[in-house]
Amino acid sequence: MAVPRENWSSRTGFILAAVGSAIGLGNVWRFPYICYQNGGGAFLIPYFFALFTCGFPLLMVEFAMGKRARGGAPQAFQAIRPFMSWAGWLACLCAFIIVTYYCSIMAWSWDYIWYSVKLAWGADADGFFKGQVLNLTSGPGVLGGVQVPILIGIVLTWAAILAILWKGIGSVAKVVMLTVPLPVLCLVILAIRGLTLPGAVDGVTYYLQPDFRKLADPRVWLAAYGQILFSLSLGQAVLLAYASYLPKDADIANNAFMTGFANCGFSFFAGFAVFSALGFLAYQVGVPVQDVVKSGPDLAFITYPTIISQLPFWAPFFGAVFFLMLLTLGIDSAFALVEGFATPLKDATGVRHIKVVVWLCIIGLAVGIIYVTRGGYHWLDIVDHYISDYGLVTIALAECVTVGWIFGSGRFRREINEISEIAIGRWWDVCIVVVTPLVLGYILISSLVKGILEPYGGYPAWANWVGGWGMMIVAILIAVFLASRYNRKEVG
Repeated sequence: MAVPRENWSSRTGFILAAVGSAIGLGNVWRFPYICYQNGGGAFLIPYFFALFTCGFPLLMVEFAMGKRARGGAPQAFQAIRPFMSWAGWLACLCAFIIVTYYCSIMAWSWDYIWYSVKLAWGADADGFFKGQVLNLTSGPGVLGGVQVPILIGIVLTWAAILAILWKGIGSVAKVVMLTVPLPVLCLVILAIRGLTLPGAVDGVTYYLQPDFRKLADPRVWLAAYGQILFSLSLGQAVLLAYASYLPKDADIANNAFMTGFANCGFSFFAGFAVFSALGFLAYQVGVPVQDVVKSGPDLAFITYPTIISQLPFWAPFFGAVFFLMLLTLGIDSAFALVEGFATPLKDATGVRHIKVVVWLCIIGLAVGIIYVTRGGYHWLDIVDHYISDYGLVTIALAECVTVGWIFGSGRFRREINEISEIAIGRWWDVCIVVVTPLVLGYILISSLVKGILEPYGGYPAWANWVGGWGMMIVAILIAVFLASRYNRKEVG
């Protein structure tokens, strides 16, 4: 007799889990910079256009596919067309590859909470991060030794993931009640503190001052679509897995709207915390705001520590708050990525959930060792680029083709409307069949052309092949193998 599938205990638990998986480090260190770089306040026009024409439609696709199949990403694709299950397995593999290096970034956050106590980076946050924390080598060809503090951090991270997923969705629903509101609270504290600092107004002005001329640049619109795709955890198997535990009468459209608006609202608000602090730094060193603007790890682990050191009081406290925020933002995304792979593996093999999770955590920790070496940062940069620019875009495009062209967008939309509080109209069909595939196809083709003509990041060609093209080819081959191995005629 089949074991009944576990369901979310409440709608709140599902929404918080979906929001937690979407809101991650990129909301803090990527969106504010992208917004500033692409027209400030004017960027919100293409950003929300992309949200409505790509973000919401694909959120509904992933929620509905997972729910109707009662299975993870491969089972969701297979329930529509068995030969498309390879895309689901590719989504699982991409999610797992992401979490292997994502955990190393969280390890830095563990370490920096400790470093904040005595502001250990001193007057040279750049040299401290690259020279002492990472002890960075000259390139990907020189791994060097393992950085023990980072290794300790990555072990703590994987232990936390294992503990959270130990009892499946039931424990996830309880954990997100803390880990989703906590970074929001931390962000509010940082924003309030930042807005009270001298120079904060200049920073916020640079963040929001609209430059409508930018809207004539197609690259601005593509940047908006890219940000929406990556920040909502689309194409990463996570939301499909989470949705597979929804009750049969669970809403789709309204859940998607709440998830999307929560994610984008957090991103927009994060800009106030980031740029008020950047305005203060510019004021302190006597330079224009644009001279101190950075994104990614440099913002989090170099610029922000520099800002924290110059705060007039309670600097260690605000340092700990900032890195605690990064840690809690990361943990929701990290265990969601593992669950995105664990659910379909459990569904396909019949192996107990906890056993699957334990093995994934062991393998993930073993693979992640490369990122805690002195040359690991180079490999993190390469792998992240290829997964984001090729893997996730390919999967999202496959979702559009599977639902919009193979299954039929009208039929799929009617299924969504039957159980949703908010009925969606034919605009959704146009987005899934025409707008989103065209944009994603252009992004993918242009990325391929650029990647072939110019090796990424100035790294050697062999490194781009090993950590980029070769990795993607192997992932696709494994996905095709798993699809042929575990395809089944009926999805229960």
